[in-house]
Amino acid sequence: MAIGICVAVLFFFVGGSEGAPLEVAGDLLDIPYFTSLFLSWNYALVCLVCLVTLAIVVWGLAKQFKEDRKGAIGTLCIFFGFVGLILLCWFLGSAEEIQIIGYEGHDNVGFMAQLSDASLYLTYTLVCATILTMCWGVWYTKRLK
Repeated sequence: MAIGICVAVLFFFVGGSEGAPLEVAGDLLDIPYFTSLFLSWNYALVCLVCLVTLAIVVWGLAKQFKEDRKGAIGTLCIFFGFVGLILLCWFLGSAEEIQIIGYEGHDNVGFMAQLSDASLYLTYTLVCATILTMCWGVWYTKRLK
C-alpha cells in the first residue's frame, strides 16, 4: 500500500513533463514525469489481483470437490462457460489499426488492438448480464412473495 501511495503522489503531485509536450488535436499536452512508473505499477497490481483471485478460486474448487462433487461440477461448467465467452470476445475483436488522434505509436494495431476490442466486448456483455440478472432477481423475489 505504501508503494502505491508513493507512486500516486509522484504521478499526481510532482510537476514537470517527460520530454516535449505531445500535440493532440492542435493542443499541447504535458506528460507527467512518472507516467510510465504509474502505468507499470497499475499493470503489476492488476496481474497480482488476477493471480490471487485465480488461486482462491482453485483452492475453493478443490475444497468443494471434496465436499460436494455435483456443486463442483456446476462451478466448473460456469468456469468453462466464462472461458468460452472470453474466447468468443477475442475472436470478435479485430487486429486492424485503431485510429487515435495524435497517436503515432504501434500499440494500436495487431495484438493490442484485438485485446482492446475483446476487453470492450467482454465488458459490454458482462454489464448486460449483470443488469439482466438484477432484473430477474427482482422479478423472481416479487414472484415468491
